[in-house]
Amino acid sequence: MQQLVTEPGAREPGSEELSLAERAYRAIRDRLVMLEIRPGAPVHEEQLAQSLGVGRTPVREALKRLQYERLITTYPRRGTFATEVNITDLAHICEVRLELEPLAAARAARRATAADRAVLTTLRPELDGAAPGRQDAELMHLDLKVHRALYAAAHNPYLEDTLVRHDNLATRIWCLFLDRLPGMAGHVAEHGPLIEAVVAGEPERAARLARGHVEGFERAIRTVI
Repeated sequence: MQQLVTEPGAREPGSEELSLAERAYRAIRDRLVMLEIRPGAPVHEEQLAQSLGVGRTPVREALKRLQYERLITTYPRRGTFATEVNITDLAHICEVRLELEPLAAARAARRATAADRAVLTTLRPELDGAAPGRQDAELMHLDLKVHRALYAAAHNPYLEDTLVRHDNLATRIWCLFLDRLPGMAGHVAEHGPLIEAVVAGEPERAARLARGHVEGFERAIRTVI
């Protein structure tokens, strides 16, 4: 697997220079979210440290955060495991997202800086390329990237943190049924009009589109369970 690099300047949009622990956290988090580490699979500190090219301390710090975020669980005398994907959580996750995704989209439309708008504008052409036949994993990574850019543009760290965690859990559910869900490209492409509304500073339209996107997600999952 690709190792983490430590040179200065490695950043995500809107972030400051990342510590090793933060980089380890993001890398492990995304492996869990994308089910590269399968639900129920053991999580080994030493193996992760080797694959990421870091020491065990950053990995240990990352795992503490991931346990809080319900992506891993630790059992006494058994070890640490990726949490199972529990489909009964779908309603609870969507209930939160239906309230907060429109709020974040509206806030982003009102508060996005020139830098935020530049990031979102850069992502817009990628959505035009979200055509049927594109690799599902690539589409899922693009979906996560757009969501996180929108949350950051709302400029409310508490709202952003909450939505990132719930979007991660929702994405795990989506990945679990990915081979049975048609129209993934269309689902991701829905972000195009949402980005346009945010960049144009249209909070009501942005909120409406964000809510519709979450409703579409829940509806799609319920058709296959």
